[in-house]
Amino acid sequence: MTSRPIIGLVIAAGLVRPLAFHGQGPIEPRQNARATPTQNPKDNSEPRVNLRVDTTLVLVPVEVSDELNRPISGLEKENFHVFDDKVEQKITAFAMEDEPIAICLVFDVSGSMSGTLPNTVGAAENFFRTANLGDQFCLVTLASEAKLVVPLTEHPGDIQSRLLFVKTGGSTALMDGIYLAMNEVKKAKTMRKALVIISDGGENNSRYTETEIKNAVRESDALIYSMGIWGTGKDAIYDSRDVIEALAKASGGGLFAAGTPKEFAEKIVTDLRNRYLLGYSPTDPAKDGRFHRVEVKLAPPRGLPKLRAHWKTGYYAPTQ
Repeated sequence: MTSRPIIGLVIAAGLVRPLAFHGQGPIEPRQNARATPTQNPKDNSEPRVNLRVDTTLVLVPVEVSDELNRPISGLEKENFHVFDDKVEQKITAFAMEDEPIAICLVFDVSGSMSGTLPNTVGAAENFFRTANLGDQFCLVTLASEAKLVVPLTEHPGDIQSRLLFVKTGGSTALMDGIYLAMNEVKKAKTMRKALVIISDGGENNSRYTETEIKNAVRESDALIYSMGIWGTGKDAIYDSRDVIEALAKASGGGLFAAGTPKEFAEKIVTDLRNRYLLGYSPTDPAKDGRFHRVEVKLAPPRGLPKLRAHWKTGYYAPTQ
């Protein structure tokens, strides 16, 4: 794909929310974390978090597809309109280029995965067959606890060799696994980052709550994808599909039906490598830490079929 340079400056955002993991080992369960939930899984209200942004430039990755879910390339800046809290913004940065990506696999090895392990390992391994020069990968496994098994690496064989020896057992610390993966993938210098969740179990053993993970997703620039194999598990607090679907939507990623392992990997990598990047400086620069909703509308050239756009739903304004 032909690269087009970004017009303008891109400066990374810094996070000040005190939820960072200490080290790269397993997460110790929080005492009585489920006894006092902070938000009902069905609650769609916007939580507040503290976020420090070092620039007023907002970057919005956008995926465009037709009605058959095929990616559409070749659009220009004039074919997009961006709205910040319903106010249209001037697009000052625009690019679509096949640059390196960073993918962190969140791989469920809890007891409920025993029957699907061969298929899910095959799906994970297919990501490495799509690797390009400069791509990075990491591996987080989760059962009764979440572990960073392989930190970010440009050598996917390091992860493939570890997958050969995974064994299933234990409960499901899904939220901890997602947060640990976000904490690792944000270290990548690539502009395209993603979490790929391969899990069928309901949440039942995490230290971190759904609300805290939603906050972290809105702070992160990583897209979230998931393989569509679902189950609740006999001790599940809530159905993982509802949770992951909400997280994927908030991040701008998506859920894919469980086809063949090759199809699953190809769909996600194709989506990642065919994203437009839009940048703008908000007309309302108030540093109030407020959540801003972002909307993208398309104005495609004549002759194209009906198109659909997917993007991250919003961002938090600076606090100082």
